[in-house]
Amino acid sequence: MLDFRFVVSASVFTMATAMVNSTQVAAQETEVSEDAEALGEVILVTGVRPAYRGDFEALEIPQAEQIISTQLLEDNNALDLDNALDLSASVARQNNFGGLWNSFAIRGLVGDENLPSGFLVNGFNAGRGFSGPRDLAGIEAVEVLKGPRAALYGRGEPGGTVNLLTKSPRFETAGEILFQAGSYDFYRGDVDLQTTLGSAVGVRFVGFYEDAGSFRDTIETERFGLFPSVAINISDASRLVYELEYTRQELPFDRGVLALNGELGVLPISRFLGEPADGPNITESFGHQVEFQHDFSDSWSALLGFNYRDTSLTGSATEAELSGSRQQLFVDGRTLTRQRRFRDYSGEYYVFRGELTGEFETGGVQHRIIIGADTDRFENDQVFSRVRSRPLSSDPSLQELQALDIFDPQYGRFPLPEPTPLTDRLEIQAATGVYFQYQVSLGERFDLRLGGRYDEFSDEQNNRATNRIFETNDNEFSPQVGAVYRFTPEIAIYATYGENFRSLSGATFDGEPFDPKKAEAFEGGIKFESSDGRLLATATLFSIQQSNILIGDPVNQFFLISAGEASSRGAEFDLQARLFSGTDLWVSYAYVDAQIDEEIIDANFLVPIVPGSRILNVPDHSLNVQLAHTTQVLRRNVRFGGGVLYVSDRLGEVGTDFELPAYTLARLFAEADLTENVAIRLDVDNLFGEEWYPNSLAELRVQPGAPRTVRVGARFSF
Repeated sequence: MLDFRFVVSASVFTMATAMVNSTQVAAQETEVSEDAEALGEVILVTGVRPAYRGDFEALEIPQAEQIISTQLLEDNNALDLDNALDLSASVARQNNFGGLWNSFAIRGLVGDENLPSGFLVNGFNAGRGFSGPRDLAGIEAVEVLKGPRAALYGRGEPGGTVNLLTKSPRFETAGEILFQAGSYDFYRGDVDLQTTLGSAVGVRFVGFYEDAGSFRDTIETERFGLFPSVAINISDASRLVYELEYTRQELPFDRGVLALNGELGVLPISRFLGEPADGPNITESFGHQVEFQHDFSDSWSALLGFNYRDTSLTGSATEAELSGSRQQLFVDGRTLTRQRRFRDYSGEYYVFRGELTGEFETGGVQHRIIIGADTDRFENDQVFSRVRSRPLSSDPSLQELQALDIFDPQYGRFPLPEPTPLTDRLEIQAATGVYFQYQVSLGERFDLRLGGRYDEFSDEQNNRATNRIFETNDNEFSPQVGAVYRFTPEIAIYATYGENFRSLSGATFDGEPFDPKKAEAFEGGIKFESSDGRLLATATLFSIQQSNILIGDPVNQFFLISAGEASSRGAEFDLQARLFSGTDLWVSYAYVDAQIDEEIIDANFLVPIVPGSRILNVPDHSLNVQLAHTTQVLRRNVRFGGGVLYVSDRLGEVGTDFELPAYTLARLFAEADLTENVAIRLDVDNLFGEEWYPNSLAELRVQPGAPRTVRVGARFSF
């Protein structure tokens, strides 16, 4: 099957190469679109050298990468990180903790299931902590950097790295205000203002406010964020950028709907199974990021950075009980046993990072070097309380069960019980690392890349409930080696090997912190970039082995150890193209075969898992196709298009044969300029009103997707 998928991908790649002669690539360079000029519009895409990654052309990189550009994000009206990552078939949604954070698998594997998935902002880790789902206000582009990246970034997700590029000042005076309204009482406003203070200081202010209902009963959210930034050109060779981030979100904890006897659709997707009286959970994030770049010459530069983030999550939730010995629904088919929980989580994270980048030639051979070091510290403070019923065998009352009739819910039927303390711990993870990357061009056709990173890290567990403190110290070396060979200036093949690791939150029965999760990955593929830079396509094969995943302790029940193994193999095909004047195409396809490799006890449900079992929420096939066209009507620009997202069936609960069904979602959009400064917009998502379920934790906790939604907006620019 793997070989067949690669043949299909390669065939599509070959046909696209023959048929398509143009593309719009979201590059990190200044570009003027000739097609836009023909429409009376100039599109200017600006950027600087990607932080902590070096300056390489697409065909010089021995790994697959996707850049989800500003235009593509706008075409999809992608407001949060989940919407953006749906554009990459290599990324699969995972259990999102009741909607309170982003969780995803890249190439079928996840990092720490007890924390949000890790992602970067301008090369700095920003996924650690409890800041809520990431809004894309203030984000210029989203990079999906596939394959292990520990050789540069240190501990991270096993299948790849997501990096968000922010909207920094551009030294111009301009502004944009966007209002949107839509289905289910959705209202949102965005603002993006830029100005200068003299010739050396640029200031930018980005902000948003959102007040929204939901297709889910009783669910409402309120969110806002502020993202001011200042850039100072100290000299022609030196630049300082400061960015502040503050967000606050009031979100209900919503575990979704349930499948009755394994069947979805028995309940309407609007049915809320919690308690509205619990009120919203509140997440806050407050962060600073400072970067200083100095160019010693055209070939050598230094980059220094600091990032600090303080995050918190507080709130109560009433959730479906998963224990079979306590779940009345398994007895009568209508009475749901629930438990009430209270969480007070906070996270404080900082990192210092410095890097020297340069290139030189010896005897016609080009050498490019990255040398850097960083140090970081993450404090994970968790206070957790819970109240649950006795087992059914002891004949608990309906009030003790916190019972809810799933077919005729009566919220507030019983007083909300007071949870009792269960977890009270502070975990401190600290690390210091040094890294290098060396790429040598042996002639015009062959590039060799060598890289490595050495990390020393510690993990301190302070269990305040038991007054026990444990600390461990460890070190890891993460190597990478890759090669690129250019058959022609437009076609290159590549191969790479790398290793990755990620620290895990929590401790064993003995109080010892878990060993870090590790991964080894191989990747190979072919890339094509047209000579005019208007088409970029990549076909890839990959294989990843993961070890030290969390499993149930076979000796100490209800405790975990890091000892399991999993693997993922697959093929991908990505294409960005401009088919003809004003028409843009995006194609992303992935085949992923991810499985457990040995017999284990599942970490969440403590059920046995046999080798070859699928990994939760990971589809075998994913495809995203987007098409957009810009033209003129009455001498005004009009852009319209749409897309299709297909996701195959996925495992919905470990240790069972329960599956989430496959889904296909279609969307349309149109945006038209009314005047030089005013534009209106229409978006229709889930055009055919398909019932779909993006992820789940178990049969009793399944997240439903939104039905058909319509949004209208107006954009004012000046």
